[in-house]
Amino acid sequence: MAELALSDQVFTRIRGLMHESIGLDLAPHKRTLVSARLGPRIQRLGLSDFDDYLARVCSDSDGGEFQMMVDLLTTHETYFFREPKHFDVMVSELQARRPSGVRVWSAASSFGDEAYTIAMLLSELAAKRTIGAEWSVLGTDISDRVLHSAKEGIYPAERLRHVTEPRLKRFCLQGHGEAEGLVAMRPELKSRVSFGHLNLCHSVEGVGLFDIVFLRNVLIYFDGPTKSEVVDRVLGQLKPGGLFFIGSAEGRVPCSASLQSLIPGAFRKV
Repeated sequence: MAELALSDQVFTRIRGLMHESIGLDLAPHKRTLVSARLGPRIQRLGLSDFDDYLARVCSDSDGGEFQMMVDLLTTHETYFFREPKHFDVMVSELQARRPSGVRVWSAASSFGDEAYTIAMLLSELAAKRTIGAEWSVLGTDISDRVLHSAKEGIYPAERLRHVTEPRLKRFCLQGHGEAEGLVAMRPELKSRVSFGHLNLCHSVEGVGLFDIVFLRNVLIYFDGPTKSEVVDRVLGQLKPGGLFFIGSAEGRVPCSASLQSLIPGAFRKV
């Protein structure tokens, strides 16, 4: 089947729609990526071109196609215990403070690998009575598809390659037969983790206040002003003295809150 042509005009409209709705910054050089990711979808829907597809996405009865477009244009690469030094900082800080309760927010949770990683560590700390029994993890994302998967809590074993054997036995169920190669989170762990849909470019006050916030590997999708707005919005939900994490390679983002740098990508809200 012939590849569909993406005109400059329609690409500009797609860029504007994504930036206005979810803050996604599609730079001019991303045109080929947009064409490659949306082209097969357009053909699968039986539409003739990108104009027809954009009309479908922008219609009042889009049938969920806008959400599908978001999923296709954003990458959800993740795995358990990614950037482990951040989790070391979290554990070390909690061991020093010994709080009675802990609320953690995984603000761009994708498929939930990060949220369940955090839950494993908090469960271990609670078992040692380093923290109190009242702890929870909230994972939010803009993609309904990844949130549905996160709630299921079932993963290819490869995604848990950095999870130790004792943790696998304690927190996970290994698949057998047709489920060979899959790993499911145990109900006891899942009960401590909740997931919800959230657009970081809109108000986030409804999520409440947190002791620790992870906002890792999502700022790369935003332009400079949007990055600062998102970080300020998220930090507004972090308690004074709380921990804030971004991707270690994302650098320090300008924001109105005062942050103390701990290690690359890890900060304390002053």
